[in-house]
Amino acid sequence: MATALRCLTILAAIALAALLLTQTSHAAAGPSPQIGPTELALFTAANRDRAAAGLPAFQWDASLASAARQHAQLMADRNALSHQFPGEAPMQNRARRAGARFSLIAENVAEGPSAANLHTQWMNSAPHRANLLDRELNSIGIAVVQSGNMYFAVQDFSTAVPSASLEQQEQQVAQQLAARGLRDVSATADARRTCELERGFAGQHPSAVMRYETADLRQLPDDVDRRLTTGQVHSAAIGACDAAPASTFARYRIAILLY
Repeated sequence: MATALRCLTILAAIALAALLLTQTSHAAAGPSPQIGPTELALFTAANRDRAAAGLPAFQWDASLASAARQHAQLMADRNALSHQFPGEAPMQNRARRAGARFSLIAENVAEGPSAANLHTQWMNSAPHRANLLDRELNSIGIAVVQSGNMYFAVQDFSTAVPSASLEQQEQQVAQQLAARGLRDVSATADARRTCELERGFAGQHPSAVMRYETADLRQLPDDVDRRLTTGQVHSAAIGACDAAPASTFARYRIAILLY
């Protein structure tokens, strides 16, 4: 059963990158030593098939695995498959509460007599296979709970959003601006205060203020990029601040003062 919430998360991820113009990651290269043999077999099988499809390997996310284990235990207790039981929090909320940070999330669930059977079920089902071979998803947590002769399994996938300090966020944006020829001015405090404002600015009057939220600091939003290529600005101050905790989906909030 592939999650229907996945389509909603794509829309949420797109919305996070929208401009507002006024305008520690838990992932690791491999599973922890405490992972069970069935979870390890499923993790290995997933990455084997991704490699065969020319895709990068999933990174193990302990927070996703924790959320998956809670749900797998509930499925085993109720002897039923579901992505959300009555009274249970939605998948994205369970993952967030477990400590995962993400801009996109998806889930596979199944029951079967062995790890090989579980993986075969998923790969023979188009929606489940799509999750396993999705290029956007880069992290996974797996949990398997045995009940009698059957295994109840949950795979939680995400596009992970790494934890980063305000300084680290600002440095990443500064690198993007430097690549476009803009000089970084020493006005970080003003830019941070501006970031916290819904409108207006702090400090010296800039020629423009640009605010945006994004889950990916490796590239600038298109509207910001277009503004920078006009040749009318030559320097900038970058300020990061905490995004409002209104959404389950993680993102960064950035303000750029252009001069």
